[in-house]
Amino acid sequence: FLPCMYALAFVFGLIGNALVIIIYIFCEKLKTLTDVFLVSLATADLLFLSTLPFWAYSAAHEWIFGSVTCKIIRGLYTLNLYTSMLTLTCITIERFIAIVQATKAHVNQAKRMVWGKVICILVWVMSVVFAIPQFIYSTQSTYDKSICHATYPSRLVELVLKVLQMTLGFLIPLLTMIICYSIIIKTLLHARSFQKHKSLKIIFSVVVVFILTQLPYNFLILLRNIYLEFYLDYNYDAAVVITEAIAYLHGCLNPILYFFIGAKFRKNVQKIMKNIRHVKHQGFMKQWQTTEENINQSSNKYQLSLTTFLPP
Repeated sequence: FLPCMYALAFVFGLIGNALVIIIYIFCEKLKTLTDVFLVSLATADLLFLSTLPFWAYSAAHEWIFGSVTCKIIRGLYTLNLYTSMLTLTCITIERFIAIVQATKAHVNQAKRMVWGKVICILVWVMSVVFAIPQFIYSTQSTYDKSICHATYPSRLVELVLKVLQMTLGFLIPLLTMIICYSIIIKTLLHARSFQKHKSLKIIFSVVVVFILTQLPYNFLILLRNIYLEFYLDYNYDAAVVITEAIAYLHGCLNPILYFFIGAKFRKNVQKIMKNIRHVKHQGFMKQWQTTEENINQSSNKYQLSLTTFLPP
């Protein structure tokens, strides 16, 4: 079950997020700050998706890749988690400024682009800091079989790190997004201008899907650090496996949301597919013309040889 799910997420996520980056960089030319943040989000997802083949093999067999790879793979998942959460918070705040404080946003648009790119870099730096414990404490251990997991110096260190990560990297950004979206929705309802902000539908969907896929798994992990009895609970272990699989699926979901909700994104995808078909058709026609020319040349050579060797 898990290897198949990870394989599907890897294939669809790789294609989808590569398309997102191509469209926003080459088609949209990163016109808005939201475009910059969405490219950052897709980059984080691609980094995470690169770890799925390792998790797929580990789920089917056991961890055979060693402690160094374990540190990198677990670190990349944590990096993706916090990069995504903080980036979505930045997008929410950017939309809040654009809608609730529209006049100020329009006047300072150039400055916002510059500051947005700086904030984007800071988000990655902060996410790396949040991921450092996973890069340090993750290791390969052998019980019934070899596994990749985090081994902390003490339970207190683990609990403090988990609570800090969950509070600063997840709960505070989540609270910020809830407050911002509440004010945004109230403002749009009052102004009756929902149609002017169609992009908000996409962003809101991305935020909701991210929270629904990530919160259950991270909540269960935090719960186990608080209550030790969960370590021996079979139902808890089953819940962790299911929620972990759902959490790992999020890497391929954003492009699907962009395609089905965003008309502009869908048009750009269709344009790219049309161009690919056109290039393939041109390649086929060129190959066909070359083949026809080769046949004609061979035929001419054959006729020439007949003229040369046959008696008059």
